[in-house]
Amino acid sequence: MGGVQRWAHHLARLLVGRGHRVTLIGVTYAAEPQLYRSDESYDVRVLHYDWRPPSLAHRPRRLSQRLNAAAWGRDLWRTAEMRKGVEQLSAIFASARRPGGVIIGAQVWAMEWVARADTHGMKVIGMSHESYGATRRSSRYRRVKEFYAGTDRFLALTAEDADAWARDGMTNADHMPNPLHVSPNGFPTLAEPVVACVGRLSYEKGVDMLLEAWERVAPEHPEWRLHIYGDGPAGPDLRDQAHSAGLSGSVEFKGVTDDIEAALTEASIFALPSRDEGFPMSVLESMAYGLPTVAFDCAPGVRELLNEEENGLLVERGDIFGFAEALDRLMGDAALRRSMGAAARNSVLRFHPDTVLDRWERLFSLLHRDSSADEFPSTLPAMPVETETARTPVNVKVDS
Repeated sequence: MGGVQRWAHHLARLLVGRGHRVTLIGVTYAAEPQLYRSDESYDVRVLHYDWRPPSLAHRPRRLSQRLNAAAWGRDLWRTAEMRKGVEQLSAIFASARRPGGVIIGAQVWAMEWVARADTHGMKVIGMSHESYGATRRSSRYRRVKEFYAGTDRFLALTAEDADAWARDGMTNADHMPNPLHVSPNGFPTLAEPVVACVGRLSYEKGVDMLLEAWERVAPEHPEWRLHIYGDGPAGPDLRDQAHSAGLSGSVEFKGVTDDIEAALTEASIFALPSRDEGFPMSVLESMAYGLPTVAFDCAPGVRELLNEEENGLLVERGDIFGFAEALDRLMGDAALRRSMGAAARNSVLRFHPDTVLDRWERLFSLLHRDSSADEFPSTLPAMPVETETARTPVNVKVDS
């Protein structure tokens, strides 16, 4: 939940900065404390302060599941609690129902509430913050097809993901990248012998594979250190793995940090060992600070950010030996680190907040025009290659 929550607060602040009125609505509180907070320029509401029922509705497939009385009891409880949240949501939407009103459902679980609420008179945008492939392999796939099919627009993070969804029957699919969310005050020298990894310590983030790669490369570069930032359910196992592999002297688990600048400016390489990603905000950060990145080619969003041999090194998904070789190459070549780092700083400006906000506002304007398919395009213009674009103010009101 950290990545989506960070995106939501960042986008809320950006939209407020352009004159929109924003309400950020959470279904419930995250189980783990997060570092991202409202700056009070926008309203924040929470539908359920204590969400105890199961997250997903009971949808039995096997006979034993159909006969599970306890599961049906939990589902009745869930339905009753959900109805209360939907009533609150409908009231919030009613208070925001005016020309230009937009609802943005940032993930499929939230869209289950939106789908049951009264949204008449407002445009509804659904979003997926993961790749098509990751969703297709998960239980979320069926729910995306159900709850996003009727939205005015269904936004993936990349054009490649939007095309995949369109081929899968989602004719309302388009794409919207994450905006750059850091403004560096300083930059790394790229001379410090440090590789940084920032992210939740969970299976999908692949830190276990990074440790396996580090076990192969560390003996060749005894002066280098691996700094791992973050926490999560896999934390204890990862620490045990590092200890068992004899890496305690070169691997440091730094925990959660709210000072990303300090974490990145002391590094010279960024590592993204994820098994699945959407449009990784950690790579946006590393590129903004001019760090070359080594990443598994695990999603279109990674390929959208990293151009092989230009601003980073892409490795076939799960190829631990290849990941170790890519790290070894950058660790041993300071000139390559500098050239790739400079290219990263330049290319990430494609996702400058103003550029992405222009795209959001064109979408808001498009959705609220009474137009024919012949007069207006069904999809948004492509993201510009240039690092700066002219802005066209659009007078709309937004409630997300």
